[in-house]
Amino acid sequence: MRAEVDASACAGHGVCVGHAPDVFELTDEGYSVVRVDEVPAQYEAAVRLAVKQCPTYSITITGGMGNDV
Repeated sequence: MRAEVDASACAGHGVCVGHAPDVFELTDEGYSVVRVDEVPAQYEAAVRLAVKQCPTYSITITGGMGNDV
């Protein structure tokens, strides 16, 4: 699975970092970025939850089990 954050939509709420801090981090400017090229399997559920709970719908995922979001 791969995750991507749309920098133009991210408002820096940090919900994703709260759910998956090993996958997402906040920049010095306060916006989320993805820390890894491929999401490790043990974090896939947390990343999917971050996608669903992102208030600005800034995160997309491809690959992994299930449909792309």
